[in-house]
Amino acid sequence: MEQQMVNQPQHEEMSLRIEIYAMLAHLMRQAPDENVLNWLADLNVDTSEHRTTEMAAAWPLVKLAAKKANLIAVEEEYQDLFIGIGRGEIVPFGSWYLTGSLMEMPLAHLRRDLAQLGFQRDESVKEPEDHIAALLEVMAMLVEGGDEHLQRTFFNRHIATWFERLCADMKAAESAVFYCAVGELALQFLTVEKTRFIEAN
Repeated sequence: MEQQMVNQPQHEEMSLRIEIYAMLAHLMRQAPDENVLNWLADLNVDTSEHRTTEMAAAWPLVKLAAKKANLIAVEEEYQDLFIGIGRGEIVPFGSWYLTGSLMEMPLAHLRRDLAQLGFQRDESVKEPEDHIAALLEVMAMLVEGGDEHLQRTFFNRHIATWFERLCADMKAAESAVFYCAVGELALQFLTVEKTRFIEAN
């Protein structure tokens, strides 16, 4: 019983991390539908559980943005931000942020690491694997797997070096309204993760 009580907070923290990674991945992958917006608007988060006041403060911003969001407007916002005509205001790929071009060496290194981890590309997904949504999806699975070393290595190699610039661009983008709040939450959560992995060294 004592062992279960000791492990319970760790299990809850792990579950929360998985859920946040998965939620952010979903929002980066596609515009939220009405169900997702309603879920975010009604989300009851215990902000006392978060490791920073900044992270705690980001949740109400997302809730408020979801409550105010218009479904069609959010779909258009996502289109303008991440797709656009030719390309959107934001190019959410690691290679772009690290080299200024797509399909560069960071993607090759990522593909090597994904192969070593046993992940295979879903043929239905057209975007390169260094799309931020795909990286967050991988992190959710690695956290679920429980290997802290694999989580730290993957995060530091493929997310830590550029997420801050991506989130800053999301918050500053001309078209961003709902995604301004998402960018703030992503920034604060990933900063907490970055600190976690530094402290684990």
